[in-house]
Amino acid sequence: MTTPSAAVITVVVTLVNIVNYAQALDGSATTLAVVYGGPTTICGIVANQSIHRIQCWREGELTSTSISPDVSFSFIAGGVGGFTAVRKGGSTLLYWNSTTYIPKRLYFSYSTLLTTVTMGDTQICAITNHTTQNATTCWRGDSYSAQQPNGSAQFTSISSGFGFSCGVLKSSNRVVCWGNNSSIASDIQSAFANETMVNIFAGGRHACGMNTTGFVICKGDNNNGQLNVPSNLAYEYFGLALGLNHTCGIRSMNHTVVCWGGNGEFSSNVIGAVSFESVVAGVNFTCGLTTSNFSVVCWGPGWSSSLYPQGAALPFPMILPGPCVQSNCTCGIYPQSQNLCFGNGNICRPCDFSILAPPTSPPQVRQPLPPAVVPSPPSRRLRRGLLAFAVVGSVGGFAGICAFIYFLWAAGCFGKKKVHNSVQPTITATTTSNGGQVSSSSPVSRSSTLRRQGSRLMRRQRSGTSSKHADRAEEFLFSDLVAATNNFSLENKIGAGSFGVVYKGKLPDGREVAIKRGETGPRTKKFQEKESAFDSELAFLSRLHHKHLVRLVGYCEERDERLLVYEYMKNGALFDHLHDKNNVEKSNSIVNSWKIRIKIALDAARGIEYLHNYAVPPIIHRDIKSSNILIDANWIARVSDFGLSLMGPESHRDYSRPMKAAGTVGYIDPEYYGLNVLTAKSDVYGLGVVLLELLTGKRAIFKSEEENGGAPMSVVDFAVPAIMAGELTKILDNRVGTPEPNEVEAVELVAYTAMHCVHLEGKDRPTMSDIVSNLERALAAFDDSHGSISSGPISFVSD
Repeated sequence: MTTPSAAVITVVVTLVNIVNYAQALDGSATTLAVVYGGPTTICGIVANQSIHRIQCWREGELTSTSISPDVSFSFIAGGVGGFTAVRKGGSTLLYWNSTTYIPKRLYFSYSTLLTTVTMGDTQICAITNHTTQNATTCWRGDSYSAQQPNGSAQFTSISSGFGFSCGVLKSSNRVVCWGNNSSIASDIQSAFANETMVNIFAGGRHACGMNTTGFVICKGDNNNGQLNVPSNLAYEYFGLALGLNHTCGIRSMNHTVVCWGGNGEFSSNVIGAVSFESVVAGVNFTCGLTTSNFSVVCWGPGWSSSLYPQGAALPFPMILPGPCVQSNCTCGIYPQSQNLCFGNGNICRPCDFSILAPPTSPPQVRQPLPPAVVPSPPSRRLRRGLLAFAVVGSVGGFAGICAFIYFLWAAGCFGKKKVHNSVQPTITATTTSNGGQVSSSSPVSRSSTLRRQGSRLMRRQRSGTSSKHADRAEEFLFSDLVAATNNFSLENKIGAGSFGVVYKGKLPDGREVAIKRGETGPRTKKFQEKESAFDSELAFLSRLHHKHLVRLVGYCEERDERLLVYEYMKNGALFDHLHDKNNVEKSNSIVNSWKIRIKIALDAARGIEYLHNYAVPPIIHRDIKSSNILIDANWIARVSDFGLSLMGPESHRDYSRPMKAAGTVGYIDPEYYGLNVLTAKSDVYGLGVVLLELLTGKRAIFKSEEENGGAPMSVVDFAVPAIMAGELTKILDNRVGTPEPNEVEAVELVAYTAMHCVHLEGKDRPTMSDIVSNLERALAAFDDSHGSISSGPISFVSD
């Protein structure tokens, strides 16, 4: 048999981490990938950062390269000359050529999301979460010419090899194969004809998977022994990786890896007793993600890097051991999940395959973080005894922890230093029995909120939350903040927020900060509103970490004083750049550029998208306006002021609830104001008004004929008719001027996006992810002389 060249062969990167029950049968939800057809390239999704970006290492390069550093991804897979990844949330599939790292969008839909992706040599396949079936679509490289599976087929697992792909049918657990190399596909499908499988992993010319009784079954080419599974006990392996002529598996008991095939050239001495969370296969080498520190190491006869020999860690930051998801985890949450996902979702613990089908022999128990040495299997009687002991011990331990936490709270033992963290302040709304809707009439006591905060804090401390990103805020003395602001002098006043005035300050350690001071006064309704806004901001910002959200430094609570301390935004609020009298007449401001204005809009949209889609539970800001979009020293925009924010329900399909309207005139959603029903689309309306401000330079509410004292007019009424009539140039801000030829499409796309954002009915407005997608395309047009905007439809998906 002729061995194909490594330059034209790839092997599927298969994996190990299972997201939920629906995906637990799938073997291709990876966070690590290998690329061929040139210099060997390894890519992974980075952990412990607010944005789950892709980092790639190329052979011969000491430093790695960030791919789309402002975008979060869930899954990744590699092939010949490139790799593909699913954007977080599952709406978008992108493909990169590993030479230029220029992305191409293969798939986009907010209604039908992708749950996994796999890549063979150049064939890419993905499973969707379609409501009627787990549909599978395939692409050939960056086009749609790949052979497709039967359109009615529903798959629980897919994987791709050299010119073919295989999937496990949801209805029968049988293996079906397809692809351009029809002879290999047909042979492997026939070989699996009498097997019922849980998952499938494809290699060069062979495929392996676990059957419903827990044994690994391999079919296809066996010229190099790649089908000869050693020590194949039931449920011995929980993940596989297949190369051209070798196979590797991770043992369930201790996470060590064993490889077979490859003419016996794969030596286990290189990695010894190292534990791995996932493994991926190259043509004739394997890479794995270590359990100890989530580093990437590679080994095998085909691994030839002189800079990083076999078993040496590549120069990556920590790589995620599994996708960060917002959904519930059937088999529990992975240890350190909150740290690894940076509070942006959870990694689901891989399920024991023994729970997916009735075993014919007792399965071996998989430990979450096993030791390096394999212990002898305990007897059935001993296992039962240990299980009973573990259950009783767990219940007792949990009760003890709860009692300890309650004691700390009741006795006030948290000490003088108070800590606030991620919990919804339930001051503005409580749940009623009326269909699960929320009323704003019955506030819950603030002490109840703080009690839950203390409880969650203790849990986080026990789970090993990183001190660098701990969900806590520093407590300041009121006297220190008085000194920092020169006794809150008018010279230090820089603005106002939801519950008070904002001052610039300088702390004793030299840090420049912005200090928001609540209005002082007796305990009246005004004070209670200030208290609510203070608690809201403190609770939200203590747990939110995102590049485009203003960071909370600390707080102060002394008697009736309520102060919040933020990082200082050197370039102030967007409102001031657009409307302040000192800036209105200026034509040389840095914001008087269409590119900069669109970039600021995109920054703000990304911050709001994070609140809606990735915060758990989701958050509705309720007061999106240009004065709440602040700009730091590097001209990065960030959303601020969470005093009116509320947490939304877990389900994006049921996001409305009756709520007394709050916000700012000119920006408030008319549907929310008129019907008192709050949805995420209320923030979309506010951002739409901000987009119109950026386009026109007009305030949200302005006088139509300022020199004659004309009647007030909204920027929506001013701009939308002109945009609809195709007369955009008539309303554009004169300080920026008429767009250049390469800017016209970008500005038009922003205008049409803004017009859709300010529809009277929320169901007709785009989602925040739609807006981000459109603004990304608009901004990219400035660097794309070929006009990238025309390459796809405008994203407007209504509910």
